[in-house]
Amino acid sequence: MFHLAINVTDLDKARAFYGGILDCPEGRSTDTWVDFDFFGHQLSLHLGPPLPHAPTGKVGDHMVPMPHFGAVLPLTAWQETARRLEQAGIDFVLPPTQRFAGEPGEQWTMFFHDPCGNPIELKGFADMTKVTAT
Repeated sequence: MFHLAINVTDLDKARAFYGGILDCPEGRSTDTWVDFDFFGHQLSLHLGPPLPHAPTGKVGDHMVPMPHFGAVLPLTAWQETARRLEQAGIDFVLPPTQRFAGEPGEQWTMFFHDPCGNPIELKGFADMTKVTAT
């Protein structure tokens, strides 16, 4: 389990996104921060300016925002999350797509931003033992 603390500009929007759209259970909070169970990890969102980022990471033919954070999910959970994001009308940096089909490390990925501009990548694996396969 990891812990990540990042800044957001609006706790209400963050709650609606992380708790509502991503379906992450909310934990402790104060007037200036809120914790979420982010797919089994502790994500703490604090009021403040998000970190700057730029599209400097190359994923296939796409440039994606760096830095970014995210989670690796079993494929069925990834598909359900992708469905919720699409239904919510999220503007994807990289829409849900499969990579490395039939190869070691076969995966699905998607990139998007939270409502405060923090870039997120979610990966899905049919076989979680292949996450770091080469």
